[in-house]
Amino acid sequence: MRLPVIAAICILLLLSYGVNGKSVTKRHVRRDWLIIPDTVAFYIYSAVNYVSPEAGKTLMDLFENSLVQKIRGFLKEKTSELSLEAEKLYKTIQILSEFLNDK
Repeated sequence: MRLPVIAAICILLLLSYGVNGKSVTKRHVRRDWLIIPDTVAFYIYSAVNYVSPEAGKTLMDLFENSLVQKIRGFLKEKTSELSLEAEKLYKTIQILSEFLNDK
């Protein structure tokens, strides 16, 4: 019973960790794109842990591996940067569009 609670807390902490992004507190907004795979992974873990707690522990051990965490950190950083650049590009296009429509 403790493992699902610990796993849920770990996942919530991971979800709240934002690299150069918004916090999860306001309307649960994240800049990085890993929220979808994180959610899917949590549901898979919950289902596996419900059927076999040993297999759930194995999945959690795999997830807590330092290599996996380094890869996740790298992906979060790069997707956050990409998201910020896309927002800047969108604002630039919006301003340019308004400028051209005024002429």
